[in-house]
Amino acid sequence: MPKTDRFRAAIDAAHGKFRKLAEGRNADFIPALAKMDPGLFGIALVTVDGKTEEKGDAGSRFTIQSISKVFTLACALQEVGDEAVLAKIGADATGQAFNSIMAIEQTKGKEMNPFVNPGAIATTSLIKGRTPAEKWKRILGMHEAFAGRKLEVDQEVYRSESATNGRNRAIAVLMHSYGRLYADPLVTTDLYTRQCAISVSASDLAVMSATLANGGKNPVTGKRVIDSKYVPRILAVMATAGLYDDSGLWLYRTGLPAKSGVGGGIIAVAPGRFGIAAFSPRVDAAGNSVRARKAIEYITAALSANPYNTKSL
Repeated sequence: MPKTDRFRAAIDAAHGKFRKLAEGRNADFIPALAKMDPGLFGIALVTVDGKTEEKGDAGSRFTIQSISKVFTLACALQEVGDEAVLAKIGADATGQAFNSIMAIEQTKGKEMNPFVNPGAIATTSLIKGRTPAEKWKRILGMHEAFAGRKLEVDQEVYRSESATNGRNRAIAVLMHSYGRLYADPLVTTDLYTRQCAISVSASDLAVMSATLANGGKNPVTGKRVIDSKYVPRILAVMATAGLYDDSGLWLYRTGLPAKSGVGGGIIAVAPGRFGIAAFSPRVDAAGNSVRARKAIEYITAALSANPYNTKSL
């Protein structure tokens, strides 16, 4: 079967298999997310040579949420380098919940990683700019370069998150008190909240993950987004901390670096082959979309995409 037909068959089968699955529920700690239609379900895959396959609600808009951490990390790496990110943020899984304050206290703000909230807010604080507007332009610009199009903030979700992000503000202030936040904590928290409210679709996220699969060059626009030397650093953190408390289980089952968000999206990267994204609002206790997770696991197996699967020589 030709490669594109295999992609299409795998996506069609996954969508059909899981479209009636009703496990999980919309995240409601951000009130605006609770309003989303829980029946939405879309899958998109983009190859490193720019071929696209989609199924279901791949064009439906939702907010990127924690998946934004991947692309703000890319921005920080490009601006300050990988050794500075490692020294100022860290790369190890904390062993605590993604928004744990105890994890900060245990290490005095050190040994975070860019995907738990303390490390993610600190990563945002590394972005250069004399004003918040300049910093935001750089953050949004990086997301747009990965997506290959202009992106906007969902203002309703941004307002909803801003009204309920007291814990993240506390995290930022505590990190700042330990010298592990590198800009004003409240300004940084606002920028972080705004980046999480960027509106995307599964189609956008597939292009963004395919850019990572293609070594930092967008396979649709043909433009280099980040230096290829930084892509392995990003994929390493995705592999170890991309799916919250279930990162180990995910890697065990798929072998693919991935990142989820409580908005219902998940991206995964098959290096040198393709990027894939799936979206459905119902999430499990760990904050991962149930349908999206199962769909990508199924497609990964169907396409033999686990990079740890090696044949004997």
